[in-house]
Amino acid sequence: MNVKIEQSWKVLLDDEWDKPYFAELVRFVKSEYACKQIYPPAKKIFAAFDSCRVDDVKVVIIGQDPYHGPGQANGLCFSVAHDVNMPPSLINIFKEIHDDIGSPIPHDGDLQRWAEQGVLLLNATLTVEAHKAASHQGHGWEIFTDSVIRKLAESRENLVFMLWGNYAIRKGEFIDRTRHMVLTSAHPSPLSAHRGFFGNHHFSQANAYLELHGKRPVKW
Repeated sequence: MNVKIEQSWKVLLDDEWDKPYFAELVRFVKSEYACKQIYPPAKKIFAAFDSCRVDDVKVVIIGQDPYHGPGQANGLCFSVAHDVNMPPSLINIFKEIHDDIGSPIPHDGDLQRWAEQGVLLLNATLTVEAHKAASHQGHGWEIFTDSVIRKLAESRENLVFMLWGNYAIRKGEFIDRTRHMVLTSAHPSPLSAHRGFFGNHHFSQANAYLELHGKRPVKW
């Protein structure tokens, strides 16, 4: 199957494209876009990959599924376009960054600037129906993104994985902690941020680890 995705990912994930689950997933997604309002725009489904080549990845942040409100989802987990109001979870992420390393809270929530520095902003499910959270779970995306995480972790060394909330923590259980830094905490949503996301110091820890291994820290 000819999937329109950045070339280095196309090669890394080569054996996924012709698996039966992926063919079923493609059929499902195409049928959903044909008759419903689905986010993100179809051309941005693989934006996280197109924005960050395999060899450039330094940090992986795992989300659950795209925002399901109008104009929010842009293919990067937790990110919104610069002219869209920042969702509460993203505001809390910026608050923690400010408290952790002193960076000012930005005026917009477009995380493309992170992706261009080597941060893979990966949702477990890459599409969603408008106003229906988790509506595309269980159709194959999770199998695909598990393979992404596994192949990335096996082919690279000294990456930082940020796993926020039980869902992301479970999704990263198989990552080899002797090869990579795995940071876990509560989710940044307003319902859980005060139970361990605030004060997790993930951003300073990530940069210290990257520098320790000769990599440029991220400008959060």
